Formats: sequence, structure tokens, C-alpha cells
Amino acid sequence: MARYAMSRRLRNIVAVIITLTATTLFFLDRSYISRSVTKSLQSTQQDSSDISKYQGRQFTVVKVVDGDTLDIDIPDLSADGGRQYSHTRIRLWGIDTPETKDPRTGPMYFGKEASDFATKLALGKQVTIYLEKEKKTRDKYHRLLAYIQLPDGTFLNEILLSEGYAYADLRFKHGLYNKYKQLESVARSQKKGLWAGVTPEQMPKWRQKRLHLTTPAAEAAEVNN
Repeated sequence: MARYAMSRRLRNIVAVIITLTATTLFFLDRSYISRSVTKSLQSTQQDSSDISKYQGRQFTVVKVVDGDTLDIDIPDLSADGGRQYSHTRIRLWGIDTPETKDPRTGPMYFGKEASDFATKLALGKQVTIYLEKEKKTRDKYHRLLAYIQLPDGTFLNEILLSEGYAYADLRFKHGLYNKYKQLESVARSQKKGLWAGVTPEQMPKWRQKRLHLTTPAAEAAEVNN
């Protein structure tokens, strides 16, 4: 009888534990879904707001941070608490220039040249901003992702690639992905800019990893073609 009572009590305890666990998981799941939906809605609203605010409009470049990052003269809200800045920071879509200020890497090969070239082309110029309507308008650092059209109608992103001051950024798909790969390929074949002397070890980490996934022959072709 005592054994039966103990067994029954144990079953009741187990049932309570299962019920509490299920209830906890239910509310955690609801909380996660709620946060995900809220985040998605905020992201969508941000994208829509950015399209309305920047798309096809002209602004003046007030600072060139490095080859692929610059500031334009329109206030922007940060991602951390809605703090307002006097400028909007832009990360050029589809390209990656060597770092000049990143403390994790230090100045990279051809970084200063890329920064100086972008400064010469864009600083103080009135440029037109174009965004990808089917993609997120911001990167993880809350920088606006954009194509920058210069006063003469050319695009800064493409000139940096064509003249060998930037890598085609193959990590993220965008509307001009294949075109940018081709622009880089031509610059490599003509040994323009950084392609005249860069070694695999001098490339960005993401590019090194990409090379290491290929065969030695493909790696050599990536650098020397």
C-alpha cells in the first residue's frame, strides 16, 4: 500500500514537472515569436523609411572614412536608442576595399590608396543615392547600404572595382553581383591597382577563406588572372 502511494505521489510530481516545463516552453516560444515579429516589423519599417528618405535623392559627401565607407550631409538615427547623428554613414554596396582604420587588422595593403582615390572622387561632391529595394537597407553596424552615383553619372562602387581599388564583395548577393564580379575580373586581368602586387596573405580574411576552399591552381588564377 505504501509502495502504491509512493508510486502515485511520484507520478503526480512527474506530471506537475511536465506541465510546468510545457507551460514555460510555451511562454518562451511565444516570447521568442513576439520578439522575432517585432524585429521583422521594425526592419521592414526601417527599410521603407530609408527608401523614402534616400532613394534617388542628392546629398553632399562630407567625409570619406575609407575606400568603401563615407558620410553624407543628412541626419540619421542610430540603432542604439535612437540617438541622432548629424550625418548618414554609407557602406558601398557590393565592394570591399582594404581596411585603413580597423584595429583588428591594422592598415591593409592598398588601403590608403583606395581611401585617397575615393576621397578624390567623392569628397565635397553632390552624389545621388540608390538603394536595393529588395534587400535590407542597413548592415549590422546600421550603415546605409547604397550605390553612389557621382556628378558625371558614373558610380563610385564600379569605378573602385574597375580601377583595382576594391574587391567584389562575394559574401552578399545583390542586384549587380555578376556585373561586379566581371568588373573585378577585368581589373585583375589588367593588373590594375592592388592586383599588380597583392598576395593572398594581404587580402581580407573572408577572401583568404574563399581562396583556401579552391584548388591551388584556382587560387593562383584568382590572384594572377
